[in-house]
Amino acid sequence: MGTDDKVRNEIDEKTGQAKEWVGEHTDNADLANEGRGEQVEANARKAGEHVKDAAHSAGEHLRDAADDLKDAAHRD
Repeated sequence: MGTDDKVRNEIDEKTGQAKEWVGEHTDNADLANEGRGEQVEANARKAGEHVKDAAHSAGEHLRDAADDLKDAAHRD
């Protein structure tokens, strides 16, 4: 996940938390719900980025393992 994406997700999550808090303390259900929605969106993007990072890492490990096997086969 890029730094820009991480910062954007954190900003969106914190903004959502603030909207939820203000909405709850001013009896504004629409604002509170909007804040909750923003938090859900930010967390979903974070989860998607974590999956993408994990897949990239797994691909690197598989390439390394394949290279190791290839090198071992050429040594024999």
